[in-house]
Amino acid sequence: MTAYAIAHLHEVDLCADIVEYLQKIDATLAPYGGRFIVHGGPVERLEGAFSGDLIVIEFADREQARAWYRSPAYHAILPLRTRHARGDVFLIDQVAQPHRATDVLERVAQ
Repeated sequence: MTAYAIAHLHEVDLCADIVEYLQKIDATLAPYGGRFIVHGGPVERLEGAFSGDLIVIEFADREQARAWYRSPAYHAILPLRTRHARGDVFLIDQVAQPHRATDVLERVAQ
């Protein structure tokens, strides 16, 4: 099942380290089939308060996403980002299709 690595980053200091991170991250994704779906950009806020940048990277499954995040290649560049940005990063699976909003109620009942 498709999985996503999602980051909501705040206070990104666009310094030389971040530029280097951006120049190197694509090569770390390639062996795991990762591809950017969302990479920052203008946000049209409809509700609540939102600040920062949203990044969504798609993988074939959670195993590939986890393997990328834990890979030596990614860990070699990770400090370039973590020293100059803060935020939340997590993995999440796509819902099985077809999916209806009420399907989440079955998970809650379990």
